[in-house]
Amino acid sequence: MQKSRLIFSRYSPSRLERRRKQLVLASGAGLCALLMGATLVGTKYSSHIHQWSMGLPFQEQSPVLQGKQVNTPVLQLVSLPSKKRAAQLEAIAFGPQSLDRVRARYLLAADLIEQKQGKQALRWLEGLEWDYPVLAAQIAVKRAQAYELIPDQAKARLAWEDVLKRYSDEPVAAEALYALWSANPQYWEKAKQEYHSNPLLEIARHWYAFSPDDPQYWERALKKFPSHPRILAIARQQLQQNPNQPQLMVLLARYTFDSPDISSVLDRLVSQYGHSQSKKARTLIQPKDWEAIALGYWNERKYSQASAAYAKAEHTPRNAYLSALALQYAHKSQSAKRAYKELVRDFPNAEETASALIQLATLEPSEDIIPALDQVIQQFPERAGEALLARAEILDGIGIAQAANQARELLLTQHGNSDAAADYRWRMAKTKAKAGDLGAALQWAGPIMVSNPNSEPARQAGFWVGKWASKLGLRQQAKVAFEQVIAKYPQSYYAWRSAVQLGWNVGDFTTVRQLDPQVVLPTMRPELPVGSPALKELYQLGQDQDAWTLWQAEFQNRLQPTVAEQFTDGIMRVGVGDYLEGIAKISKLEDRDTPEEQAEYQQIKQQVAYWHTLYPFPFVEVIEEQAQQRDLNPLLVTALIRQESRFKSDIRSKAGAVGLMQMMPSTGAWAAKEINLKKYALENPNDNIKLGTWFLDQTHRVFKNNSLLAVASYNAGQGNLSRWLQNQRPIDPDEFVETIPFDETQDYVKQVFGNYWNYLRLYDPQVAQQVAQHTANPSIAMRR
Repeated sequence: MQKSRLIFSRYSPSRLERRRKQLVLASGAGLCALLMGATLVGTKYSSHIHQWSMGLPFQEQSPVLQGKQVNTPVLQLVSLPSKKRAAQLEAIAFGPQSLDRVRARYLLAADLIEQKQGKQALRWLEGLEWDYPVLAAQIAVKRAQAYELIPDQAKARLAWEDVLKRYSDEPVAAEALYALWSANPQYWEKAKQEYHSNPLLEIARHWYAFSPDDPQYWERALKKFPSHPRILAIARQQLQQNPNQPQLMVLLARYTFDSPDISSVLDRLVSQYGHSQSKKARTLIQPKDWEAIALGYWNERKYSQASAAYAKAEHTPRNAYLSALALQYAHKSQSAKRAYKELVRDFPNAEETASALIQLATLEPSEDIIPALDQVIQQFPERAGEALLARAEILDGIGIAQAANQARELLLTQHGNSDAAADYRWRMAKTKAKAGDLGAALQWAGPIMVSNPNSEPARQAGFWVGKWASKLGLRQQAKVAFEQVIAKYPQSYYAWRSAVQLGWNVGDFTTVRQLDPQVVLPTMRPELPVGSPALKELYQLGQDQDAWTLWQAEFQNRLQPTVAEQFTDGIMRVGVGDYLEGIAKISKLEDRDTPEEQAEYQQIKQQVAYWHTLYPFPFVEVIEEQAQQRDLNPLLVTALIRQESRFKSDIRSKAGAVGLMQMMPSTGAWAAKEINLKKYALENPNDNIKLGTWFLDQTHRVFKNNSLLAVASYNAGQGNLSRWLQNQRPIDPDEFVETIPFDETQDYVKQVFGNYWNYLRLYDPQVAQQVAQHTANPSIAMRR
């Protein structure tokens, strides 16, 4: 990276001190009293002093205070390791007053604290909050952390108390409470004895009798920031000491329902207080709390408990439907049918009633359910397609073929734009193609991309329209189909297959291993959609852990987040390395129901930040190193890791596979022996990637560098794949993928190569440009 050409002027901490002394001399004793009062909690002037100090900085910072993105050269250094950026940051920090300068000082201090160098960090923090008010509270926290590292126990304690006093209405107050309360009490008593404080400060302490143990601080933090991770940590600690605190159990249920260890808390809360009919118990667990409890159980796949919790939540169509669906997932079909019928009775006009009636058709597919499906057709026209298709299948099952055909004809003529019509068209297209009638297959599949562009089969149908047209010699029609798949569904596996058919240099099944794509990672971070100015600034600076802590305090609407909040939550999770949950949060945005939410989601999908978060690039250095050593395409390795583990290094499957590339211990031992790796741990990312890439190389060697067969073998095993290939005539690779007998392996192959394609189109500039041209002009071939 080119060195900045800023004109540097040396920074002197003493100069800031002289400026402060001049302010004091100019303002006299009144200002001294005002400044002292600004440090004391509970005075009626403290908030005004804080506002006054916020107005001091240079005018350049005002956009940052408003939460707007302001790009400076420092932000281009954020992605670099701390040691590689230190010299450049120091040069900027010694430069003229600017937003860049204060950002550089903050980053230097944060890096030094991370390196356990508290004394050096204090130098950069000196007086920084005056020039950087958007992060004033975080600077106070960093100062306390620096004193802890020195270690100067007494000054650390005073610094934490200062945080609690000055910022008692901000989330950092929870950090201070945690630091003061969780430390060894003897530690603080010793600090009090050793510290010789300023006499004026002792008088102030006496006057205001400040104590961090004062319940007001806990009550205030609990009220304002109940979702702060430090508050929740204190709640867990207190529950360990005294389990009989239902309010704390409810607190954890509300804000940690998606944590992996919540089930035991929920069990205790429900068993002790959930079945009581007393007014106290009903007041303790509110209806919204039952929704959180249900969601916690649902995430743990404890569907019976989830159903019971939804039944105790507010009696809404949604909760009633989820309660019934949970019973269905728990394989309690009779109870599920009763619950669905109760929903239909209680909410006859709700949208969920249509879903309930269709689910009943799957649970009891008999002639008796046909009137219920007719009710859906008449009352819920947007769901009529599903009901007609279900009706046709029931009629087929009881041998009334003519009525079944009439239902399907009605589906195509009156509800041809429905997803159910797309499913039926695609089913018929595949049947015709399997019988060798490609012309009929084209006739069935052709309308799907036109009439059902948002349906699940649309991308697949569009690709096969191109393949079948090509086999029939209809080259122009094939080209149009392939280009439209790329234009309409650029993120799909079938977009990659279409690009291959169009002759793009994106690697085919037999050449993708050797491809060495250009990878360009973004140097700047996007602006967060929601959050405080401090949160957005921390994220811009790459302070992911601190930003994540602040976000958890701010994000209290967890049961029903807005689209922007859910997107932000996904970004923040990926930032701290929780790729599994982060990717899941963002992927689930497409499930939003209302037109307004779908419109907002579609806007978010246009942002490159959405795709970069869905397809992150962790462990890039070791992946590139090992891929190069094994002559593997690094994007293919990354794609496989994303599918296997979502980059969760310590994940374990039910079968016993471990780590990023999901290595079985026996396979790992074999690979370690072959590469002479005597000490290794499958949970260690470096070791796992070393062993996994060796094994992926082996599967490629066995199948003569055919990546399709290598990847399928990686999932299903060499034995299964060999059986599938036995006595097989030469077969089209796309047809082979669609006929893989194991649904899991078929989906796995599409997911891995779909991942590969997305990494290629997002991070290879040449491919990205090609895709962008087709996305902007979806009818390129048609215009010819």
